Amino acid sequence: MPDPAPRLGREIIAMRVAKEFRDGDVVNLGIGIPTLCSDFVPPGVQLLYHSESGVLNCGPLANDADGNIDLINAGGQFLQAVDGMSFFDSAEAFAMIRGGHIDMTVLGALQVSAKGDLANWFLPSRGVGNVGGAMDLAVGAKKVIVAMEHSDRSGDSKIVSECTFPLTARRCVSLIVTDVAVFDVTATPGEGLRLIEVAPGWDAETIGAITATDFTVSDELKEFELL
Repeated sequence: MPDPAPRLGREIIAMRVAKEFRDGDVVNLGIGIPTLCSDFVPPGVQLLYHSESGVLNCGPLANDADGNIDLINAGGQFLQAVDGMSFFDSAEAFAMIRGGHIDMTVLGALQVSAKGDLANWFLPSRGVGNVGGAMDLAVGAKKVIVAMEHSDRSGDSKIVSECTFPLTARRCVSLIVTDVAVFDVTATPGEGLRLIEVAPGWDAETIGAITATDFTVSDELKEFELL
């Protein structure tokens, strides 16, 4: 079944996620689409970015030409310098995560289950994986948002009833933002996912056709809101 409309780009996914940021939040951004969120912070919102590499209160990504090899995030990308930056040991960075001081983390995913289980560190078909800070962030951050494409390279849904890949953490995800939909991962036992937004040209039926689990539909279902 062909897609009824184009899927949204990575920048649009990041833009939608950035709507969730609140002024004063301490935010940790994962590698890939999550990193792009720093380019779309709403006006009037000031964030304290945290990185496992030992940085707090950095700017968004810097251009490669302006990059400083000593100022990078956990993914090795250059960061912009800002007043009031703080540097410390990586062990202290993880202590901040484990101590519950991170308000929000945005992570990529290989699979997310209907219960909010997250699998994002090991890809069985390639036999490779890297835990990084994901396991700590998934259980230590106050809110976990997943930003990802809805389907993998084979066209299979990355949103599933039960994860078949090794788990990063159980029942940790609060919100899923993909290139076609936004799902609220509800706390109500047995209710599972609730579809709350769709990309232009998509509806609940077409989302259901490419999603490998059941979900409920919000009574206030609407198109992606970016402003």
